[in-house]
Amino acid sequence: MKFFIFLLFSFIFSTINAKVIAKIPEASGICYIQNLKQLIVVNDEGWIYRLTKKGKILEKKLLGKYDLEGISFDDVSQKLYLACERKNSILVLNINTFKIVQKIKIKRKYKDISILKKSTNSGIEAIAIKDSEIYLSNQSSVIFKIGKVKNNKTKIVKIYNHGYVDIAGLTFHNNYLYMTSDKKNLLIKYDIKTNKTIKKIKLPKSAQEGICFDENDNIYIADDNGRILKYKAKKLGF
Repeated sequence: MKFFIFLLFSFIFSTINAKVIAKIPEASGICYIQNLKQLIVVNDEGWIYRLTKKGKILEKKLLGKYDLEGISFDDVSQKLYLACERKNSILVLNINTFKIVQKIKIKRKYKDISILKKSTNSGIEAIAIKDSEIYLSNQSSVIFKIGKVKNNKTKIVKIYNHGYVDIAGLTFHNNYLYMTSDKKNLLIKYDIKTNKTIKKIKLPKSAQEGICFDENDNIYIADDNGRILKYKAKKLGF
């Protein structure tokens, strides 16, 4: 019986093992550009990478001394939005040239509550865009939405208390928000409209710092240990 249980556990674990498609130092954010069929990856040292879906690096560029913790693509503006942790700001980039076209500063407080603190490891951890609305995560346990940008500045307009810790990856897929918890190795399917968890699963141990889907329901995760991981959504139960 013990041997059977061991085999069953091994089979379940093997079905969710990821394929490593690329190695990028301190990969911290990832998004997918459907019309280009490309992945865009950022890391903690201020680099941005352009990859094929198979993981071939097509281009890389140093943007500057930025601690980049997330990236998302807005289908409407056709711009990339990058989350900078220590500066608590967003860089807006041209998708074709990676040129920085705007820097957006986020007000740290929401209703006199400090959401983004000046101390190390208390800033932005992830970013996701839906219908041109920008959602971000800090390193505690909240997701927040920012408002319209005026004079390159914006403020937090809504808070979502989801109850998880260290949400380091965010993406929208089929109207649901998907989150990764770095500390707990969790992948969470979340309904942002009702503030309810739809499903969560345990992932093999890694440092999940970014997540995205492609049109074939493949899931890509940026691993801060230096890898880009690829999963089949069906094998994960999503």
